Amino acid sequence: MGLTVAEKCIQNALVAGDMYQRGSRIGIKAHQTLGHDLNAIMTFLALDQLGIDHVKTELSVQYIDHNMIQADYKNADDHRFLQEMTSKYGVVCARPGSGICHQLHLEHFGVPGKVLIGGDSHTPAQGGLGMFAVGVGGFDAAMAMAGEPLFIKMPFITKVHLTGHLPEKVSAKNIVLEVLRRIDVKGGVGKVLEYAGPGVATLNVAERSTITNMGAETGATTSIFPSDENTKAWMHAYHREEDWIPLSADEDAHYDDVIEIDLSKLEPLIALPSSPGKVVPVREVAGTKIDQVMLGSCTNTALNDVLSLANIFEGRTVSDSVDAALYPSTRTVITESIKRGAFGPLVNAGVRIFEPMCGGCNGCGFAPQTHGVSVRTTPRNFPGRSGTKDDQVYLSAPETAAASAITGVITDPRDLDFPSFHYDLPDSFDEPANLFYKPMKVDEVHYGPNLKPIPHFDKHEEIESGEVLLKLPDNITTDHICPAGALYLPIRSNIPEISKHSFMTIDETFPDRAKKANGGILVAGENYGQGSSREQAAIIPRYLGIKAIIAKDFARLHLANLVNWGVVPLTFENDADYQTIKQGDVLTVHLNEMTADGETTVTNETQKKDFKVTTPISPEDVETVKWGGRLNQMRNRSDAHVIA
Repeated sequence: MGLTVAEKCIQNALVAGDMYQRGSRIGIKAHQTLGHDLNAIMTFLALDQLGIDHVKTELSVQYIDHNMIQADYKNADDHRFLQEMTSKYGVVCARPGSGICHQLHLEHFGVPGKVLIGGDSHTPAQGGLGMFAVGVGGFDAAMAMAGEPLFIKMPFITKVHLTGHLPEKVSAKNIVLEVLRRIDVKGGVGKVLEYAGPGVATLNVAERSTITNMGAETGATTSIFPSDENTKAWMHAYHREEDWIPLSADEDAHYDDVIEIDLSKLEPLIALPSSPGKVVPVREVAGTKIDQVMLGSCTNTALNDVLSLANIFEGRTVSDSVDAALYPSTRTVITESIKRGAFGPLVNAGVRIFEPMCGGCNGCGFAPQTHGVSVRTTPRNFPGRSGTKDDQVYLSAPETAAASAITGVITDPRDLDFPSFHYDLPDSFDEPANLFYKPMKVDEVHYGPNLKPIPHFDKHEEIESGEVLLKLPDNITTDHICPAGALYLPIRSNIPEISKHSFMTIDETFPDRAKKANGGILVAGENYGQGSSREQAAIIPRYLGIKAIIAKDFARLHLANLVNWGVVPLTFENDADYQTIKQGDVLTVHLNEMTADGETTVTNETQKKDFKVTTPISPEDVETVKWGGRLNQMRNRSDAHVIA
């Protein structure tokens, strides 16, 4: 039987397990790693404890693109720390303002057929180049840089079969919105979304990357496209044609499921507040008054997007009732946009121009007003993520966002009269110099006063008891657990400080109650921990004394982070048990009774009844959790001072 594109990449990196057994535990080694300034602080703090003097990958790259406001010393201290740490360990480091990590990596380093492990949930953006790119937390990124394998469940592989050609004014973002409309925010869990079919040839690499990037919102392990002549043209334009290889699925490759999408039948789509999965046609909400439009982020600010926006804004102005801004993705995109005259129409229309960074997408600036309605081309719209607690954020393609900025209401771009737009990839991009730091000699690494050591956590007791401090609904995100926004991003790696704001959009009393109760237990619904790779969302509850989280199920990436930091993850065997638990009940988890299948008993001491739970993790990961996390486990390994 032939192989899919994803299987060929996995085969190229497999070091443990059977890739032909879907759902089984496999280990893959990273050819490349990627990190950014928000999560990589924890990566390098962990790497410093692993006893190596140089990274073990073919290439590791560090980007500085998330925490950019520098309102005080905190961001600048972190950036200096990262520049020094990358020089120490042999990691390439981008200058602040060079661009957003996913687009920069696509331009300069991504290679078809390779495995990339990145400390960001949108790492699958590199799937647009034909990479098997997996988002992880900072600790797993450190382990990958140290040469250790990443263990995941061998994913099921869904073919997304594309036919036809996108209609005018319907761009590639609508393809992934259509996928989300069909399978929602957990329909991709445990799967790879692999794009195939004749429609693939109609999409350039930047468009493909927008699709694979936002595939993370389905919960998928990753998304991937084949590497073809369009991929070759992209790499030629960035002077990297020697790294190109053709890569496609074999004719007799086996897929576990197929999604058929006729591109010619797509219309402009939009995700409603506050979930990427609440997708409807734009026409259903057309006329809704808006306050703000954000153009850009790691989706939708490649050159083709900026040129398309300029085409729409030419001779028009942003509505007086709307604040509109563009976050271009990289300095190369800025250079080419200026060369082609694209910035003129945008500036003349009243669009604010920010530096190339994540910015408003993760609440680091450009937050909407109180109750503000914002249309964004970003991949994510979780409640409060924008920096405004009661935001109303819609997600759309650039054409819909631009049309809405002009009219002041959500507008189907087909209802606005603007010229047709056609984009041709340049034969060669004129790249700015000095995008990356030169390595320097490091005599001392500077730790700023906001940079705190990783907290130490004890081993678990054989029986753990605690009060249910929160009973949570479905789809709790990492933004709920560990807030985004300009006020909180600079303190994300300061666990004692950021923990004071945990679950602030749900219950502001939670941190104080957790401390007074000396910890406890969280109970949650489906898809607990969806969203970002930020492992602080696992560390904070552990720091506040949370002993276990019992949920209907967990998001893949967050589940791995819970293991790394020693939080016991358990799932209900019976939905009725979730329904009967009340906040304030005292539960006892009998870890000492856990069977080989991961089943154990929980006693509700308040209601005087027992119920069964199962852990969704492997026996190997159960051992890690019992140790109190992977760092504890490694410190107690006989060879803890050396990582092979």
